[in-house]
Amino acid sequence: MSEMIKAEEISRRKALSFLGLVAAFNLAASSTVLTVSEAEAQTVGMERRHERRVGRTERRQERRTGRTERREARRTGRTERREERRN
Repeated sequence: MSEMIKAEEISRRKALSFLGLVAAFNLAASSTVLTVSEAEAQTVGMERRHERRVGRTERRQERRTGRTERREARRTGRTERREERRN
């Protein structure tokens, strides 16, 4: 019977090291889960950012095109008025 008791005995040092390993494993596992969740959230956020960026680029291009067209209209109108005055 004393042999069984000795087999079941665990020293404090072994118990604490086992608890430390369990805590380290839990910490590593929880950080891995958080990292996966953050990666998914980052992907969704990146998609939204990309959509906003594309929208801004399109609006900017429309503004530039509009400015160019208005500028050309002013220039052609100016040229036509000058020609009318000279004739």
